[in-house]
Amino acid sequence: MPLWHVYHPPGTYTPEQKRRLAVDVTGFYTRIGLPRFYVMTLFHEIAADSFHVGGEPSGTAVRIVVEHIARHNGDPQARRHTREALAALLAPHTSERGLYCEFHIDETPQDLWMTDGIAPPPPRSEAEQAWARENRPIPY
Repeated sequence: MPLWHVYHPPGTYTPEQKRRLAVDVTGFYTRIGLPRFYVMTLFHEIAADSFHVGGEPSGTAVRIVVEHIARHNGDPQARRHTREALAALLAPHTSERGLYCEFHIDETPQDLWMTDGIAPPPPRSEAEQAWARENRPIPY
């Protein structure tokens, strides 16, 4: 599952802007076959006096922590491609709006993840495809 934590100053995103960012993030992953319900985007408002960049309070910084669980990639070129694709996805929501943006991706071990008490099916398996079609976890 991709889990996105978006830390931002209050008022940075309207509800509609949050929805559009979450839709863009979800689309990134569903294009590679992940079920929509795997993708979670959480928005965390942080007051400027609690959000410091370089030791200084910032009212224009966005920090994003992405947790990849459903897919890992050890190939350096593919990892670079993912990083660049996510930067391009984020630009309209951050840098093109004049916001400073930084993100990183963590890869959580797949064997430490369950959904509704069910271990996820193997990547690209028929069971995972069924989860994507149904958009929910189902026993397999």
